[in-house]
Order: sequence, then C-alpha cells, then structure tokens
Amino acid sequence: MKIEKNSLSPIAIVAPPGGRELAQLVDKELTQRRYPKNREKSFIIRCECPRFANGEAKAVILQSIRGCDVYVIADIGNYGCRFTIQGIESPMSPDDHFQDIKRVVAAIGGRAYRINVIMPLLYQSRQHKRTARESLDCAVSLQELQNLGVKNLITFDAHNSHVQNAVPLMGFENLHASYQIVRSLLENEKEIIVDKNKLMVVSPDEGAVDRCLYYANSLGVELGLFYKRRDTTRIVDGKNPIVKHEFLGTSVAGKDIMIVDDMLASGQSMLMSAEELKKYGANDIYVIVTFSLLTDEGVERFEKAYNEKLIKRVYATNLTYRNPKLKNAKWFREVDVSEFIAYFIDRFNRDESISALLDTSSKIHKFLKKH
Repeated sequence: MKIEKNSLSPIAIVAPPGGRELAQLVDKELTQRRYPKNREKSFIIRCECPRFANGEAKAVILQSIRGCDVYVIADIGNYGCRFTIQGIESPMSPDDHFQDIKRVVAAIGGRAYRINVIMPLLYQSRQHKRTARESLDCAVSLQELQNLGVKNLITFDAHNSHVQNAVPLMGFENLHASYQIVRSLLENEKEIIVDKNKLMVVSPDEGAVDRCLYYANSLGVELGLFYKRRDTTRIVDGKNPIVKHEFLGTSVAGKDIMIVDDMLASGQSMLMSAEELKKYGANDIYVIVTFSLLTDEGVERFEKAYNEKLIKRVYATNLTYRNPKLKNAKWFREVDVSEFIAYFIDRFNRDESISALLDTSSKIHKFLKKH
C-alpha cells in the first residue's frame, strides 16, 4: 500500500462481524475525506470469523495488512449478530464480540505498523470497580488487549474513564459525541430555545453529573440533579432497587428539559426522573444518551411514556446496535457519528493533535452563534 503524504502508514480498517455496519459508514466518510474524486476507494480489509460446529471460532485476515496503521472497529453490544453452536442459533453476547476482537488482533500478529481498537461501547465498562469479592472485568480486558499488542484504544463516553489506569502505557482516548447530539437536537427540535430561563439539563443520578455539567456549561443553562435513594436491604436484578428520586436544583416549571446519561438500559431510571420533573411543571422532556440498549420491553415502556406525553423524544447515537423496534419509533432520533470517527482516524493517522476532538465545547459555542 502507498503511504499518503503526512501519514504514518497506510490506513486499514478491519471489522469483526459486530462492527461491520459502523465500519462501512466510517469507511465511506474517510474515503470522501481522503479521496473525494475516487468513491470506489476503500480502506476496509476483508476479514472473517468462521465458527466450528461446537461454537469455537477463528479470525482470518483475507488481505495484506503488513505495515498498515490498523483500526479494528467493533461493537460489543451488537446482539443482532448470530452464530450457530451445535445446530442452535444464538445471538452474540459482549463476551463473544470481545473474543472476536482478540482473534482479529492475534491474526494480524506483528505484521501491522500499529494496531488501534475502536470500541465505542467499552467492554465491561459498568464493571469498573470492585465491591467486596468481585472481578475487575474492564481492567482485565484492557490489559489483555495491551498484552496482545494493541497500541491505542478509542472509546466513547466511557462509563468511568478512570479505568484507563489499568493500562497506563497504552493509549486510551475517551471521545464524546456531545457536539453531534446537540446539533441534531437543535436542528430537529426548532421550538427549543437555548436560554437558562427556557432550557435546563438534568442528571438522572450522581454518576452522570460530570457529563451533564459539560452539556450545561456548553449550552449556558442551569444544571439539576436527581439523588437516587436505594433500598440497600434488597437486591433486584443485581442491584439495590430505587426507593425514590429526590430532585436537587432550581425550578423546572415551564422549562424544556434535557435528561442526559451515557446509556439507556432498562430506561426505568430515566422515566422515573421524567415523571418527577413533570410533577414540578417541566415542559417538553428530551432523553439524551450516547448508547441506547433498550430491549423490546424497554421500547414498549418508552412508547407508553411518549403516548402519555411524559417524554417528547429520545436521542441516541449509532455507535452501538439499536433495537429494530426502537429505530422505527416516531419518538426516537438517531445521531450519526461516523463522520466524527473518520475525522479522528484521519488526524490520528497523520499524528496530528486531537485535543479539539476531545473537547468540543468551543464547536458547540460556534454552532449556537449560527443557530
């Protein structure tokens, strides 16, 4: 492969089964950026992860990647991928996807100039700390990738970015899609007025405060917070059930609300927050997340909330698999982040500064002036 001007080495995008949809979108954007006159060009290197009858697998790289700057794009949340084990079709779990990532890295071996893993939804990110006799899965998985020769891991909105302390000698870039989400929200919801008397950002719990503070400061609006009071005497679905949401903040009466978090799992916490805010006189409520992990049951729960005018819209990125029912819901808006990833790869491959990509507040300010 020919090395382009200012590039460290030729770019190669490798995608195990779970990341192929996102990889194709990124490849299209990257090709347009690097070869605007040659749309037939592609940076994708074909690879396969065939399965044996008993469910075991291997990775096969079908094109040369020698000397390339490799970007392995994976989605560990893609349960839409399926494989057959002993004649039974099974959806791929995050564990299966992570094994595929390791297989691909192992298949590349020492042939590449550099191996970078783009894993938007960080594997085991919710198991980032230990309580009593628990495993530190996220830390262990990062060390596995480092030991296999991965030089950089690029993720989005990590549940707790401090987990990078497990691999101090490996690059760990925690990106955010804040600008893309804000732009999509304001372009689609024309009635939103960005003013501290008309709009407010609310954190659904203590863990999302930093994330919400970033949005509030970027938009120049007030921040509110819900404190979750839990029943520590019981465990339901692996966690202490929430007894009550207590709101801390200024009046929400007559204001549009952005409830912001990194992911939407069951969605119950978000809806409880929305219900409380409506009691306090909030106007339209928008749920803003990076990853929507809603199941069929969760989609039905939000459909009901939408019909009852509890929420107006849910905004989430295309960085992980979305439930087909969710994608077709009239209250859901998908935010495409593929152009941002392509821009990151373009700069990273040229060894250029990515500081502006890590903090997009100035970009949000410029957009607000034009909006």
